[in-house]
Amino acid sequence: MFFKQIVTPGLGCFSYMIGCPRAKSVAVVDPKRDIQDYLDIARDEGMRITRVINTHVHADHISGDQELRAATGADIFVHKDSPVTYAHKGLSEGDVIEIGAARLEVLFTPGHTPQSISLVVTDLVRSAEPEMILTGDLLFVGDIGRPDLPGNQILEGQVKNLYDSLYVKLATYPDHMEVYPAHGQGSLCGRGMSAKQSSTLGYERRANPMLRFNDFESFKKEVLSAFPVRPKSFSHIIATNMKGANLLDACPLDRALTPEQFEEEMQRGAVVIDVREGAAFGGMHIPGSLNIGFEKQLANWVGMVVDPDADILLVTPDRRDYERMTLELHRIGYDRIMGYLRDGIMGWLLSGRPVDQLRLIAPRRLAEHLDAGQARVLDVRTPAEWAQGHVAGAMHLPLTDLIEGKTPDAPRDAELVMLCASGYRSNIAAGLLAKKGFTRVASLAGGIMAWGSADLPVEA
Repeated sequence: MFFKQIVTPGLGCFSYMIGCPRAKSVAVVDPKRDIQDYLDIARDEGMRITRVINTHVHADHISGDQELRAATGADIFVHKDSPVTYAHKGLSEGDVIEIGAARLEVLFTPGHTPQSISLVVTDLVRSAEPEMILTGDLLFVGDIGRPDLPGNQILEGQVKNLYDSLYVKLATYPDHMEVYPAHGQGSLCGRGMSAKQSSTLGYERRANPMLRFNDFESFKKEVLSAFPVRPKSFSHIIATNMKGANLLDACPLDRALTPEQFEEEMQRGAVVIDVREGAAFGGMHIPGSLNIGFEKQLANWVGMVVDPDADILLVTPDRRDYERMTLELHRIGYDRIMGYLRDGIMGWLLSGRPVDQLRLIAPRRLAEHLDAGQARVLDVRTPAEWAQGHVAGAMHLPLTDLIEGKTPDAPRDAELVMLCASGYRSNIAAGLLAKKGFTRVASLAGGIMAWGSADLPVEA
């Protein structure tokens, strides 16, 4: 049997290739949208991709099922009741897919979505006993899938389904069964996933706090206590995956725009995303642009801040970063990328167009300003981060609240210094406040980590 896990950096997504070199056939499970990795692996291993299997309709990334079918002619398999409108083959509990020495048995495990499945995998060359289970978004390493994404109207039933799938359905399998989930650390489909990419049922039963409840009511209380933030992109991604994403060939062509063309797109309402590092953005940027640079949580922050149907313009250091950002955006369904600024920010400046600056302030300088009463700190971290320690006298307004339209209780001309963990989110927050008319916004360089490294005090 051939088995390989493919990791999508940033999104925390795992996909899988399972097949048989002797049969020269392989299936792809939960594929990402950019499919070249799968094509290369299949070619190198001398196999043909004949099946694509989705464990459920994903909310956090666009599936590569349509791309793979177009490239290979593979059939797409989903649960028979999945609300998809594209051509597919339905799967039911107990169905078996055999690909040479690889045997995949369908296990119906609703909870994350009402139509979620897991795949019990057996390597028939080694044993007739199952070796591993691909749990989709049911069971992660260190956590479980969230049940709220399909909607509040069915949430109660989803929690019960989740409990039954975890505590009843999986209970029939032995401790040594290997667990391979569809997501890992960085995904918003769960709350506290481990950085490990696989586990065993036995270890999860011992160490995963969500598998250690004695009754359903205790489980339900914890599940409903809090959910990760839901980016505005999730609804768009679900709808796109239900109908089947457009092929990437249908997306707008790469365009290197002159300052004149770039400005025309801005006037039509396009959102400008500047992907440069925070210091470069602070030194000079196009008024109204958002600084969302390359970072592990890039896709999540784009999904929270930018409307999925928006036209997007990019400011990048070079074409390579444009292509890199375009790939990240396509993975989460942001297809209306109108182009990038040719010659970058210097081209814009030399054309005579206005630029703004975001002042970055060092920790000790900020401490001096605070002592003199010359600034106020706005901490945009999460409540959990705030509780671990914060700058004395700071205001707390999480970035997610700013995104929802809330503003700090401060005059529009007050000097506000944004603070987060490292400076990444504070730059996004500064851009949002500038759009709302706050005229004296700065960002703490290096965030609370730099503040602590400067031996400056925090209070709990």
